[in-house]
Amino acid sequence: MLNLQYQIILASNSPRRKELLAGLGLDYEVRTLPDIDESYPVGLKGGEIPLYISKEKADAYVAMLKPGELIITADTIVWLNDEVLGKPHDRVEAIDMLHKLSGHTHEVFTGVTLTTTEKQRSFFAETKVTFCALTDSEISYYVDRYKPFDKAGSYGVQEWIGYIGVERIEGSYFNVMGLPVQRLYKELYQFHHQ
Repeated sequence: MLNLQYQIILASNSPRRKELLAGLGLDYEVRTLPDIDESYPVGLKGGEIPLYISKEKADAYVAMLKPGELIITADTIVWLNDEVLGKPHDRVEAIDMLHKLSGHTHEVFTGVTLTTTEKQRSFFAETKVTFCALTDSEISYYVDRYKPFDKAGSYGVQEWIGYIGVERIEGSYFNVMGLPVQRLYKELYQFHHQ
């Protein structure tokens, strides 16, 4: 059990990140800022992208941090064939993304940054996810029923599509949900004992 001498702050409105962080048994509060820029420099690839964005998010919160507070910022992307599949803008884009993922293996990268007034530590986790071939009707059913417009790659692995579509996962399942909690636990421990 972690015995951190910090007030933990989660800088995310994601219900999945809140649930996963609570699963570590840590007391925390949620603090979010509106309209944080999630753009990144051209040329970044794979895990470099969410790592960069998690650091940028952390920088947006630094001015409001008090001594004794530790803020966790994170960003998750789906990476397929050197392309980021972000959050879909509408039904058509969601369906298109799921067609791209169907029958293929993609990577999910989550970048996490831990920040206090004294120090900062960043890392990213990678998970490979293989989908079976999905039918048009399965994809349409999922998008219409679950409306995955707030999810990178247009899917939540913990939802129906994960039950019927995911053939194999290499790495952290929780990372695919949006927070690599086992790695986060280790990093928090090391951060505290530096």
